[in-house]
Amino acid sequence: ILSINPQMNMKKYIFLLALLFTGVLTGYSRQSAYLFVYFTGNRMSEEAIRMAVSPDGYNYYALNRNQPVIDSREISSTGGVRDPHILRCEDGKTFYMVVTDMVSANGWSSNRAMILLKSKDLINWTSNIQKKYPDQEDLKRVWAPQTVYDREAKKYMVYWSMQHGNGPDIIYYAYANKDFTDIEGEPKPLFIPENKKSCIDGDIIYKDGLYHLFYKTEGHGNGIKKATTASLTSGQWKESEDYKQQTKEAVEGSGIFPLIGTDKYILMYDVYMKGKYQFTESTDLDHFKVIDHAISMDFHPRHGTVMPITDKELKRLFKAYGKPDKM
Repeated sequence: ILSINPQMNMKKYIFLLALLFTGVLTGYSRQSAYLFVYFTGNRMSEEAIRMAVSPDGYNYYALNRNQPVIDSREISSTGGVRDPHILRCEDGKTFYMVVTDMVSANGWSSNRAMILLKSKDLINWTSNIQKKYPDQEDLKRVWAPQTVYDREAKKYMVYWSMQHGNGPDIIYYAYANKDFTDIEGEPKPLFIPENKKSCIDGDIIYKDGLYHLFYKTEGHGNGIKKATTASLTSGQWKESEDYKQQTKEAVEGSGIFPLIGTDKYILMYDVYMKGKYQFTESTDLDHFKVIDHAISMDFHPRHGTVMPITDKELKRLFKAYGKPDKM
């Protein structure tokens, strides 16, 4: 219970009470575990949404015995999905997930769509295929969509990379409609590096008044870089000069998430040529140290994302998919 200190300014007291009340309503104050959504490989049977959970952000255990939790054939136009990204909405109880609609066996420049999914319980999902680009003859691919809440527009922004013709991959954006069943209007460029080279696998996190975009550069020095902006659609980005990955191996599919109850963040990425992940840790989102020694997983993920969840949500996942034997 929050007690009144006679020395405390009344406005400050009301503000703190509002924060407490909001936390209770949304469940943010009860977040105690983590959900990892991922796919596992380039075979069609591996191009599906899988889930794992962690009690601490370091040790992960596959749900459903590492089998898909959603049938790709029922939600996609190609029969396969890749690169799942999950987001908790601002109301604290709705979840959005977006995935690449793609079977890699058809070629790396074969897909034209992405899929938007919505859930209230992390178990039951409604899905819609975004179909805005089938007639663009020079469009080669639509890759790795993600969603972020734009605090200025008060809308959910979907962003992803596309390549047209022989041009570079560019990260585009469009706002989702209010039902999260499609995107509105024509996509616009969100971020183009100063060197005009390809960039893919964008991942945005909001911290201290800035949106931090982690992305993979291609074609002219490969790796994960970062750019920041105070306004997502301003076109004004400050790019970092250094690469953020802590390996000389090829990487992609970065994902960053906060560690509950600390000032730390984990940046993870897919070391795809080696068939493994690397985990790094930071407090400022600029300097990262490898923490692979502290990480364990009983599965081999590809390009996925991690989101904090509550104990109630964890138990609901256990009820639906079984509790992993080692937890």
